[in-house]
Amino acid sequence: MGSKIWAIARKDIQMYYFKGPVVIFGVLFPLFLFLAFYIGRNLPAAFLIPGLVAMTIFFTSTSVSPVIMPWETQMRTLERLISCPVTVRTLIVGDILASFIFGTCISAVPVAVGVALGVSVKSPVILAIAVILAAFCFSALGLLFSAPPTSLVSNIMMLSTFVKFPVIFISGIFIPVDQMPGWGVAVASLSPLTYFTDLARYAIQGYAYYPLYADFAALFVYAALFLFLAVRLHERALPKRF
Repeated sequence: MGSKIWAIARKDIQMYYFKGPVVIFGVLFPLFLFLAFYIGRNLPAAFLIPGLVAMTIFFTSTSVSPVIMPWETQMRTLERLISCPVTVRTLIVGDILASFIFGTCISAVPVAVGVALGVSVKSPVILAIAVILAAFCFSALGLLFSAPPTSLVSNIMMLSTFVKFPVIFISGIFIPVDQMPGWGVAVASLSPLTYFTDLARYAIQGYAYYPLYADFAALFVYAALFLFLAVRLHERALPKRF
């Protein structure tokens, strides 16, 4: 099964990494959003870099996985995949792996930028584990966006943007959780991105709002939940794609 998963992931990497929506929503959009927040504000780099890392891994990990199924449906290549001896679960995990690789690789860029600006990573092991877990979690979330059995990529991108954009503003990236009112903390606690942002702030700035075990546990639970729902929903939607 491992070789089949890797074959699917490699196919996705070759076909989809440089597609327009992936580049725009996965790389350029978080960059411009960060610059809009940064310009004109006298904020230390140590505060900005964790937020940039969080935005980057969230957008990159959820930029590849939502578009794979619609494009496969549109190009009529899904039938060829299903005719091979692979299960829907293998397809899903392969798509998640491709998105996971994209997210983890690109997330290294803002970390390197931070180091170049003199920001030190106090807990590199915590940051590395958090990036790996978050990349998997957000990649699985991206597969949920592509569950509707449509061949129109624009519909899926509209749905994912509708969800992702509010999540960015409630997850402690621009306003730390400890500076939010009570209702803001309650809303932020519902977002998986909040827990990765908290871990990134701890790894770089040395403090966290939640206990570290709670951050890791939340990401793990969300990752398992998203993976379970993605597999179940795609198993139901697959017959409608033909």
